[in-house]
Amino acid sequence: MARYSLRGSERTAAPGAVASGRADPGERLEVTVILRRRGASALAARVRQLASGDRSREPMSREEFARQHGAAPADLARVKRFARAHGLVVVEEDAPRRTVILSGTVSTMEEAFGVKLEVYEHGQGSYRGRVGPVRLPAELKGVVEAVLGLDNRPQALPHFRWRARGEAASAASSFSPTELASLYRFPAGDGRGECIAIVELGGGYRPADLAAYFAKLQIAAPEVTAVSVDHGKNQPTGDPNGPDAEVMLDIEVAGALAPGARLAVYFAPNTDAGFLDAVTTAIHDARRRPSVVSISWGGPESAWTSQAMTAFDAALQAAAALGVTVCVASGDSGSADGVSDGADHVNFPASSPHALGCGGTRLTASGGRIASEVVWNEGAQAGATGGGVSAVFPLPPWQQGLGATRTGGRRKALAQRGVPDVSGDADPRTGYQVRVDGADGVVGGTSAVAPLWAGLLARLNASLGRPLGYLNPSAYRNGAAFRDVTSGNNGDFAASAGWDACTGLGSPDGTALAAALASSSPPSSAPGRSKRNEGSSRRGPAGFRPSRSSRASPGRARSARAGRRPSPPRRGPPPPPRRG
Repeated sequence: MARYSLRGSERTAAPGAVASGRADPGERLEVTVILRRRGASALAARVRQLASGDRSREPMSREEFARQHGAAPADLARVKRFARAHGLVVVEEDAPRRTVILSGTVSTMEEAFGVKLEVYEHGQGSYRGRVGPVRLPAELKGVVEAVLGLDNRPQALPHFRWRARGEAASAASSFSPTELASLYRFPAGDGRGECIAIVELGGGYRPADLAAYFAKLQIAAPEVTAVSVDHGKNQPTGDPNGPDAEVMLDIEVAGALAPGARLAVYFAPNTDAGFLDAVTTAIHDARRRPSVVSISWGGPESAWTSQAMTAFDAALQAAAALGVTVCVASGDSGSADGVSDGADHVNFPASSPHALGCGGTRLTASGGRIASEVVWNEGAQAGATGGGVSAVFPLPPWQQGLGATRTGGRRKALAQRGVPDVSGDADPRTGYQVRVDGADGVVGGTSAVAPLWAGLLARLNASLGRPLGYLNPSAYRNGAAFRDVTSGNNGDFAASAGWDACTGLGSPDGTALAAALASSSPPSSAPGRSKRNEGSSRRGPAGFRPSRSSRASPGRARSARAGRRPSPPRRGPPPPPRRG
């Protein structure tokens, strides 16, 4: 049988990993097969139009998108014939997502996809993996764009960090999300009628913790729904060092800022297949219809295969066409993004030009106002905002003419996508008050900034009566609506006036941003809105005012010295730092 190598599918072993033997031939696994889309050139033209700043066309409804740009029935049939011929089972097919999930044993997968699956051992454990390309039968050439899940190594890290044990009280404060909303002048509103999708790759939440947290803030708890993807579930580990902290941080920040919105938490395995499937499930969810997606997970561009990044970016282009904003944390390991090769790296999926990359700052307040805001950088080990220049994605039109300032002062024009786009408080020393696994603590990291922006955008969508969608072009046209951060660095890149590779355009001035976007966005017709939000209640357009959600003191002194762990009440020793 004639076969070809699937473009971009080449894999190498993880750094430091060594093959220890063949994978169990009888082990069952599932793989995600991504098919080409219909009307690809028309969709690309629509997204280019949006990227140019032209918002004259309505966002597509999910039903319309499925008809025009889902997988073709003939292509789905080809993949199913391939599966039957190789003894694989079709677990799921989803035309709008262009996805077919196949199940089989290691031995049948090896034969079907022309790979050798082995067990690889490394310092953090083991994984099932492969090296080289995926090889497919010639009849699938041009039909299949990606095959993910053969390799089950962890694809992403959560981008949160606990405040360390012993942080000096004079050097540290912390904020509730509602206090930050007041400091950042969020407009009034609660996001009623909107849905925020939150992507999680492990861990879980306990409803009792959420009820206690929101009761303490004296706001109504939002409606939270767990959505299973690829067998992922809401499964709290009980370990605040682990992914529970990420899950709770995301829900508590987004829920406190937009308590009227519904929160849908999509749980999936931490693999390239699970991550992509969670994101595409959220974007194309025709039942819950999220208008904003919050992602606080990612990894260096160099850790991804080309096919996975291409498939992921295609999903974010679909989100742009549907009027869905995707907010993504830019990472917590500075300009190197945790890679030890001495070069600069950026975090993906924040580096996609179709994501709103969210960087981090260190914020201090006095008298209910922001006293200072600088780049978050506590050093490579203690954490610093991710940011830099993509090695993969071209320069988007809305970043034309911008440059990145190096720490030494040299400024170089951007030739590729610059990261991040926006920022917000992320330093654990001035972090977010959260509740995780029954204990209160203070957490930072760019993980907090993605749901911060998601909550703000849910408020704006509800007040405007239309989705802001692909925000980047509008944001860059309205730079004056941001708090420009001009001090600090993240290692190799420095803050500067205007956009920079540490904090992007800056942190939000919510009221100014609301006014700017209200005046620059064309009104949405009723039919488009009804398609997008069928069955959901909406508020009509409303005026914007600074939020009165919190009149409390903007921060509290905490006893501590420098570091990253909280001192939660009623628990033993606080958790150790978590690599972001």
